[in-house]
Amino acid sequence: MRTADFDYVLPPGLIAQTPAQRRDESRMLVLKRGAGSGERYLTGSTPPSVRHLGFRDFPSLIEPGDVVVINDSRVIPARLLARRSGGGESEVLLVTREADGAWRALVRPGARIREGTTLDLGGGDAIEVVEHLPTGERRVRLTGDGGDDGVIARHGRVPLPPYITREPTDLDRERYQTVYADAPGSVAAPTAGLHFTPEVLAALEARGAAVARLTLHVGPGTFRPVTAEDPEQHHLDAEAYVLGEATALAVNAARAAGHHVWAVGTTAVRTLEANARPDGTVTAGAGWTSLFIRPGYTFRVVDRLLTNFHLPRSTLLMLVCAFAGRDRVLAAYAEAVRERYRFYSYGDVMAIL
Repeated sequence: MRTADFDYVLPPGLIAQTPAQRRDESRMLVLKRGAGSGERYLTGSTPPSVRHLGFRDFPSLIEPGDVVVINDSRVIPARLLARRSGGGESEVLLVTREADGAWRALVRPGARIREGTTLDLGGGDAIEVVEHLPTGERRVRLTGDGGDDGVIARHGRVPLPPYITREPTDLDRERYQTVYADAPGSVAAPTAGLHFTPEVLAALEARGAAVARLTLHVGPGTFRPVTAEDPEQHHLDAEAYVLGEATALAVNAARAAGHHVWAVGTTAVRTLEANARPDGTVTAGAGWTSLFIRPGYTFRVVDRLLTNFHLPRSTLLMLVCAFAGRDRVLAAYAEAVRERYRFYSYGDVMAIL
């Protein structure tokens, strides 16, 4: 297996720059899971059992007794623009708040910002660079009235991913956030959840499904392309999670009764699988996971997946290929390109059965 095996061609015009007018107006490609590496498709061919629906049809895919697991992490306005003492601009992306109140952060331009530097945010607020970490990150502290929350409220911007080539707007503060977001801590949205509305959630429960929550705070490493030729040489940054007792009980009950466990997004997959016992039950708990799922992985818990379309050579695409078969997934992606689906964070969605 090589990283190049997870490449595909995407016309730039299919990268969604704005959200759909309504969350649930997204298109949904429905793909049946394959047997895995033994399947082969000719270039340009469509895999069997592909359907084209709208996301409002998602509840029709749910069976009574299924459990739909969502990630309720909330995106923080983690992007801060500041000025160095010489007048140059700097950008700081807050990643993780540590126990002592400092933040691990990505800083640009990194070569010009050393330990002891103070970056001016304006209005008496500032960022102090405390330490240069071996990972290339910085430890920083925010100073200003109201503490960190006050500084972030005054200066923080929505951390849209770099393939969205415009500045964030007030609309992004609402739409780059799930309707059920609750626990602040992510620097990128769990994008499969962006399509849900209160009406869709109510429709799931009306179908007899349970909607269960967990929290995984998404870090920038999740979206970092794999640059090593061998994916096994890639390290996935650890991310904090909380898997509560109620969700563990709901998942285990569904599995025991022979019902499906739906994961809304790759973050929900990784949290559930990281807490799986050999028999496929999950344990409640909190901690950090750096689980990197790629082809060859045996799924213990999740057997249904809702996920957006992901970047080439990304760990997210590798996870989806592990779930449904690489050739089948890439053939479905080619079909999505032909049908002019919208890709990435603000784009359309896949349901994999």
